Amino acid sequence: MKNLEAQPCLIARSLALVGDAWSTLILRDAHYGFTRFDQFRKSLGIAPTMLTKRLAALTEDGLLETRRYSERPPRDEYVLTQAGRDYLPILMAIQAWGQAHCETSAVTRFLDEETGVDIEPVTIDKHTGAPIGSRPIRIVRQGEDDIVQS
Repeated sequence: MKNLEAQPCLIARSLALVGDAWSTLILRDAHYGFTRFDQFRKSLGIAPTMLTKRLAALTEDGLLETRRYSERPPRDEYVLTQAGRDYLPILMAIQAWGQAHCETSAVTRFLDEETGVDIEPVTIDKHTGAPIGSRPIRIVRQGEDDIVQS
């Protein structure tokens, strides 16, 4: 997806970083607290070569960073950077969309640590406070006419 990096659309450029399912699931697991290669591999059932590629890409793109936890043999763990931590609301929005549109038996849940209550994320416009999708929008590329209205 690297060919998307030069697009003027930030959705395209963001997807260049985390646009495949494996990368998103690795970030999900990192938010669960996983840091070690074997933890990710066991959780995802992903081929080691694929996992190595995805971890390297997420590290190169600044969503994860490596931290050495063993010198002999040399072993690194993968920890979320600020950019990786900032992805949590996106994961939660995907979860909420899945809750509404996918089979929902035996699903992972996000709970508020203090109350134990399921977190039900909503995306709102910072300026109006209106839920995204509840008001008409216009998508405009810089320097171009309107593209889409809804």
